[in-house]
Amino acid sequence: MAATSPAVECREVRKSFGGVPVLTDVSVSFDAGTVNVLAGENGAGKSTLLNMIAGLLAPDAGSISIAGQEIGHFDPSVAHRHGVSFIPQELAPLPDMRVEENVLLGRAPRSRFGLIDRAAMTRSAGELLAQFGIDIDPRTPMRRLPVALTQIVEIAKAIGWESSVLLMDEPTAAISERETERLFTVIRRLRERGVCVVYTTHRMAEIEVIADTVCVLRDGSLVSNGPATDYTERDIVTAMIGRQMGNLFPARAPAPEQKPMLALEALRPAGAPEPVTLSVRPGEIVGLAGLVGAGRTELLEGIFGVRPAKGRVLVDGRAVRLGVPHAAIAAGIALVPEDRKNAGLVLELSTTDNTILPHLSKYLRGRTFINRRTGQREAETVAERVNLQRSNASRPVRTLSGGNQQKVVIARWLLADMRVLLLDEPTRGVDVGSRAEIYRIISQLAAAGVAVLLASSELDEVINLTHRILVMRQGRVAGEIQHDGMTDAAVKERILRLAMGLNSTDPHAERASA
Repeated sequence: MAATSPAVECREVRKSFGGVPVLTDVSVSFDAGTVNVLAGENGAGKSTLLNMIAGLLAPDAGSISIAGQEIGHFDPSVAHRHGVSFIPQELAPLPDMRVEENVLLGRAPRSRFGLIDRAAMTRSAGELLAQFGIDIDPRTPMRRLPVALTQIVEIAKAIGWESSVLLMDEPTAAISERETERLFTVIRRLRERGVCVVYTTHRMAEIEVIADTVCVLRDGSLVSNGPATDYTERDIVTAMIGRQMGNLFPARAPAPEQKPMLALEALRPAGAPEPVTLSVRPGEIVGLAGLVGAGRTELLEGIFGVRPAKGRVLVDGRAVRLGVPHAAIAAGIALVPEDRKNAGLVLELSTTDNTILPHLSKYLRGRTFINRRTGQREAETVAERVNLQRSNASRPVRTLSGGNQQKVVIARWLLADMRVLLLDEPTRGVDVGSRAEIYRIISQLAAAGVAVLLASSELDEVINLTHRILVMRQGRVAGEIQHDGMTDAAVKERILRLAMGLNSTDPHAERASA
C-alpha cells in the first residue's frame, strides 16, 4: 500500500434508486489529515455518497478505496474494519439504554472476570462527553435527551473508535453555535492526528471555519471540487443551485403596534425550573435563542399542549386549555416541531395525507369516510403557496428532500385559521435554496398578521428574521434584545452572554422580558 494513497477515493461512482439516477460518475478523493466538506442541496447525492463509503449502500458502478485498498464487499462491518466511522443525519441511538452504553457500544470495558466494568464505563463515557463541555450523567437513559444532546452522544461514540476516516452527515444541524465550536475543536484534534473527516453541512459559514477542501454536488454530479480557500460563500451557493441567488433573508416589515395575539402568563412546562411570561403581537416574529437544554423546545411544547404545563396561554385574549393539542389547534396555534420525521410527519403517508392529517374532522363523511377529493384539492392549494410541486402530492413523504418535508409540515397549518405559529428549528437539515423559501413563507405569514415565535440555534436566522429576541437559559427568559441598529456581531455577543449567564455591559441593548 503506497504511503501517498488517499484516505478515501471514489472512482466513477454511480447509484440509482428505482431507475432514478442519484449519483452519476462521481470521482473524488480525500486525504488523511484533512477536513472535507460535501456541499449541495437536498437530493444532490451527498448522503448517498457517504452511505456508500460507510458500506451501507453498494454502488451500481465504479469503485471505492480506503487507504489504497479497494472495497469489494459493501457492508458496514467491512468499512468499520477499514477504519471508517459514520455519523448519519438520521440518528439511531438505543433509547432504552444509558448514555454510557450508547457511547461505548461494542467496546465496553470489562473486568478481569469478563464482566462489564460499570465504573470504568461511566468514567470513559464521561471523558468523551467532556470534550464537548457537556455535563450530563453518563448513566442517564438516552430517551431523556433532546435531539441536540443525542447528536453529541452519537458524535462522541464515533470519535471514541479512533477511526482513520470519520464521516459526518449534518453533524451541526441540531446543535447550537457553542456546541458547534466544541465539535470543531474536536475535529481539529482529529485532523492533527491524521484522521480524514468528510462532512456535510447546510451552514455555509462553517465551511470557511473548518474546511480544507470543498466538494459541490448538484443533481448527482460533481460540479466543483478544490481547496476551501478558493471559494467564497456565494461561489458555493451558485455551484449548488446552478444560478446566482439573491438575498437569503427577506426584508423585515415592522410589526404593527397592537395588543398581543399570544400571551403566556407564568407558563411553566413540565420539567422547567421557572415559569415564563411573554407576549407576541400580530405580525411580529419573536426569536427564542439559547444554548442546548435552555428550555426552548419545552416551552413551545407547553404552549401547544404536547407537554403538560401550568399557568396560562392566551390567544387574542382567550385562555387555551393546557395539555390538549386539539384545543390549541382550535384556538389557532400551529407547531412546526424540531424533529419533523418523528414528531411532525407520518413518513409512509403521502404528502396530501400528511397535509390534511391535523384536520381530518373537516373532511369526514359521516364518521368513517374521508372526502379525499376535497382534501386533495385543498392540500394542492396550500402546497402551491409554499412552492411544493404538484407531482409530490401522492408520493410518500419519506421520499421528499428535507426542505420539501418541512414545507409539508408548514403547509398543513395553512388549511386552518392560524393565528400563532410556533417554529422549532425550522430550517434544520434544509438546503440553502429551500431555506430561503421557508424564510419567505414565515415573513409572508407574519405580514398577514400571524404571531410567530421562532426557536433556532442558527443565530443568523434569529437575528435576520425576527423583530426582537428572547434569550433563554435554564428554562427561563434571561433577557430580551431589541436588535435594530446593532451589528450582527454585537447581537451574537449579547445572545451568548445572556445564554451563558454573564452580566451585560450594555443596559440599553437588552431588558428583562415583561
